Amino acid sequence: MTKKSLKSQAYNNIKEKIISCEYSPGMLLNEEILCETFNVSRTPIRDALSRLEQEGLITIRPKKGIIVSSLSISEVNNLFELRLLLEPYSIQNYGYTLDENVLMDYYQKFLRMDLTRDSKNFFVIDDNFHDFLNNAVPNHYIQENFKIINNQNQRIRIITGQRAVQRLEDTRSEHLAIVKACVKKDWKAAAEAMYEHLLQSKNATFEMLLSRDDLLLNT
Repeated sequence: MTKKSLKSQAYNNIKEKIISCEYSPGMLLNEEILCETFNVSRTPIRDALSRLEQEGLITIRPKKGIIVSSLSISEVNNLFELRLLLEPYSIQNYGYTLDENVLMDYYQKFLRMDLTRDSKNFFVIDDNFHDFLNNAVPNHYIQENFKIINNQNQRIRIITGQRAVQRLEDTRSEHLAIVKACVKKDWKAAAEAMYEHLLQSKNATFEMLLSRDDLLLNT
């Protein structure tokens, strides 16, 4: 295996464990143990850790070690603040690049989904829908922020657990409103629908966090 492949493999393996919360927020990682776990030398591990730090998934502190980034109330709030700024802006300014056929495909997927039986698949479609919208943005600086958002959003979902069916129903309705506005090419309405969706998602996430003391890392 080439050095590049080893670096990519180490990066992907560690990242997967962080996003899945197998390496939980606040956990202390050890470089030597990571080398043993993934059967690679220190060079690809250090390269992977450097990339993960840039993405905000870990913090490397001199004399303290490698710490998986926390997901405190403050961090979750910061994440939603960024989403509320970027995603409505992106859809209002770059929505014209979206493929209408793909939009209608998502509309049908959301409409037909049985939320009582297939909530996991709903989350997959939810993520893919947001990726579809965000990937339309031809600004690589915004794209880099979307990568950070996506990584942390998956961790939040795992930590807070499955959402109630009623919230899934509300999320479905919010997504349908976004798609309808996009198909009509009413980008202002689409941005407003996106903002409302994110605001409701933020409220639901905070309600879940505040109802579960074991999920609160710090404030």
